[in-house]
Amino acid sequence: MPKNKKQKSVVREWVESILIALVLAVLIRSYIISPFKIPSGSMEDTLLIGDQIFVDKWTYGPQVLPPMFWDIGFQEGKPFLSLRWPDAWLPLTKKRLPGVRKPQRGDIVVFVWPVNPTMDFIKRLIAVGGETVEIKDGGIYIDGKEVTDPRIKRTYYNCDPLRPVSADWVNNCHYGFEGQKVLVPKGFDFVMGDNSGNSLDSRYWGFVPESSIIGKADIIWWPLNRIRILQ
Repeated sequence: MPKNKKQKSVVREWVESILIALVLAVLIRSYIISPFKIPSGSMEDTLLIGDQIFVDKWTYGPQVLPPMFWDIGFQEGKPFLSLRWPDAWLPLTKKRLPGVRKPQRGDIVVFVWPVNPTMDFIKRLIAVGGETVEIKDGGIYIDGKEVTDPRIKRTYYNCDPLRPVSADWVNNCHYGFEGQKVLVPKGFDFVMGDNSGNSLDSRYWGFVPESSIIGKADIIWWPLNRIRILQ
């Protein structure tokens, strides 16, 4: 075989190997498991800022078409390049492949934030569609009964419009006043941060569509001294 053809064959094999690896990585990240880095303290002490976790997508069933909201580079406050699925494809982001089970109370879930779909949030699921939520004396009550699940501690606070978690949310907590009973609509979930005094969650902006849930947080894999299975 001529030397130049042999070199082309080697280059082609390398290119094919790299492309196959990239395709497999995209498929695994989109449909099986993906990494997520904790950006805030809203889930302390369960999750700390900087913890890196794996998000399992098969428990609930992966989205047929994972959401894509990528903004690349910014100039004068606007993205230089925005990558989005064509509008005709968007209904596929609302459909799921079959999973093992549906999200349940106590699960730690990663989801597309309904207020800004370019951001992913992580919170604990407190109530599912059709249930009534009440926060009373620091406890969570579902359909009038106090939740005793040890993962849902008695440390949840009611919304205080005078002490919002962010200046942007002053007088904007509509779902967590003392004694207020909130009915979660069918097809939606109510979520809160474990560190609820510092969590922008359903008490402020409402409910998470089930179709927006990306997956279930399963394990902290970094840093090494924090490796553990999440409960």
